[in-house]
Amino acid sequence: MTANTQGRSLELFFIDGNPDGMLTAEVFNWTGHVLMAPRTQISEALKRKEAKYTGIYLLFGEQDGEPRAYIGEGEDISDRIRNHDSKKDWWTTAILITSAANNLNKAHVKYLEARLVEEALAVGRIALENGNTPARPGLSEAGVANMEAFLNYILMILPALRIDSFLKKTRPAAKAATAEDGQAFEPMFELFLKKENIRANAILKNGEFIVQEGSLARKSWVGDRKDKTAYWKLFDELVAQGVLADEGKHRIFTESYAFSSTSAAGAVVNGRSTAGPIAWRVEGSGKTYKEWEAEKLAHEQGAED
Repeated sequence: MTANTQGRSLELFFIDGNPDGMLTAEVFNWTGHVLMAPRTQISEALKRKEAKYTGIYLLFGEQDGEPRAYIGEGEDISDRIRNHDSKKDWWTTAILITSAANNLNKAHVKYLEARLVEEALAVGRIALENGNTPARPGLSEAGVANMEAFLNYILMILPALRIDSFLKKTRPAAKAATAEDGQAFEPMFELFLKKENIRANAILKNGEFIVQEGSLARKSWVGDRKDKTAYWKLFDELVAQGVLADEGKHRIFTESYAFSSTSAAGAVVNGRSTAGPIAWRVEGSGKTYKEWEAEKLAHEQGAED
């Protein structure tokens, strides 16, 4: 997915006024249209005109407690989904992606299907029900460029619909910003478990708390697996993905990984629920993340005054 730092406006329309019901998603100046529906409302969803358009569809659910998805395409996607409705009982949510003017053709949607399967496999956050990886069809250079642009919008919209299966959380190795970089100074943070001889480093960048490649973590999860935060699931997921690899008595981050919070990062490193704002400290100063954050906010407030 191509990075874009410009703001974008996403319009969500809750068809029946229920945020857990059917909704549509559109972006200004994008020709695409997204319809999301729970399985309990699939019959109503398939009556809509866009359900009979040429497009792609994604089915999401769980099987044996693990997240699962299927990615498909069709010239009348309502027919394809009806077929899945009778043959697959694991899916609970359907997403139909078409163009507002129904101007996607068979080659377009086969290309989008192939690219979405590639993206899902590359990220590795969800098991695919697809039996194989479809080949990209032959498109003109302009056609490929158009479909890649269309795909970028899809990959932007899905996380807003709470679908993170295509959201890559690994990041290139980076260093903390310094005054010489011409950026606001952001320090390197560290979490050190003396008894276990575990040290992890992280930086704060673009709102993400990124634990750096080469950081160590506890060998296994030692905390309560009934903990409501469910960070143990994240720990297991990173082990399964190979982000956390076996390193003797410990595990090691094979790639830099972006966490949603200091506590999520701390829990994975520590193998148990951890108060991240206190556990992480500014490297070389001993100042906690919480103290650093408070000082930063006070400084910014003073600058405004």
